[in-house]
Amino acid sequence: MKSLGFVFHSAPHGSSSGREGLDAVLATSAYSEDIKVFFIGDGVFQLLAGQQPEQVLCRDYIATFKMLELYDIEQVYVCRQSLAERGIDPAALLIDTELLSAEALSAQLHQCQRVLSF
Repeated sequence: MKSLGFVFHSAPHGSSSGREGLDAVLATSAYSEDIKVFFIGDGVFQLLAGQQPEQVLCRDYIATFKMLELYDIEQVYVCRQSLAERGIDPAALLIDTELLSAEALSAQLHQCQRVLSF
């Protein structure tokens, strides 16, 4: 199977794309070991700990990102500039990730043969 990249670029709870993307990543892990997950732009909010989605009547799927490690998905990248632009401390993220500059993140993304965006 070809290397796959999953890009999260939208904030959680405003649409179902984050939850659908996470479901796709976990399902795909059964068929491929070469998966890279990227969080850019507002997508960095997907990993922010301490969210209260029940306040806006949404399902709490954010904690499920902790399952990435259990599914052997180890290549998880976050755009350093996206965090800085939104005033997010990397310590506030729910899971361990690799922080990359926009250029380094782009280089990793270009190594993927297929890219899905959520």
